[in-house]
Amino acid sequence: MAEHEEFPVPGADDEGRDAASPEGQDEPKVADPSTGSGQADGSGDPSRKIDPETGEPREAASGDAPAAEGGEPAPAAAGAPDAGAASDDLSDEDRALLEGEAAAIEAERAAFEAKSAQQLDELQRLRAEFVNYRNRTERDRAGDRDATTASVIRTMLPALDDLDLAEKHGDLAEGPLAIVAQKLRASFDQLGVVRLGEVGEAFDIDKHEAVAQLPNPEVTEMVVADVVQAGYRIGDRMLRAAKVAVFVPAE
Repeated sequence: MAEHEEFPVPGADDEGRDAASPEGQDEPKVADPSTGSGQADGSGDPSRKIDPETGEPREAASGDAPAAEGGEPAPAAAGAPDAGAASDDLSDEDRALLEGEAAAIEAERAAFEAKSAQQLDELQRLRAEFVNYRNRTERDRAGDRDATTASVIRTMLPALDDLDLAEKHGDLAEGPLAIVAQKLRASFDQLGVVRLGEVGEAFDIDKHEAVAQLPNPEVTEMVVADVVQAGYRIGDRMLRAAKVAVFVPAE
């Protein structure tokens, strides 16, 4: 049996579409490009001042002051609470937390000051030790120099004694020997060598050695009468005491 072919009836598809989409059904919602929302009526847009569903004006969000003309924020209402006053209204827990932080900062500052004072004291101690070491080193160096010079001069004292004897006998009045003696004594003076023992000066036990005592009614204290052998000193170092004869008061 042959199959019958069905032919489409003109307008049937249109009626089916009309039946599937009855008259009066809402149009599909289109995204609002200004808000980025998928709602076409803008009922979810918080910037709308009129509710599109009820037609009533919306109340401003809490904490948002209505903008004045020109984009400037409107002044706060007379009875609105101040933000600074609200920030001062802290709970006991927050106040205790702030006080604890302040105490910790104060303790840290005190510890830092104590550590700084300790380091300053240590630095001053190190500086004092360095100054003492430098002074001690300079004294030791000067003492070593004087000791070396004194050792050399002490070995030359017999030559100076011979020059003194030659001078007493008149051998240094003129001639080459007088020039040599003059240059030698000038060199000793440059080295800081001081001659001790002069006739007529008071007897000093620190630089004189009495080898003879001569009673004299004209003196009231011990006085150097004659220098047997001159003494010498360099700086504070005694090379040799002067051997002298002294006048003593007569009894």
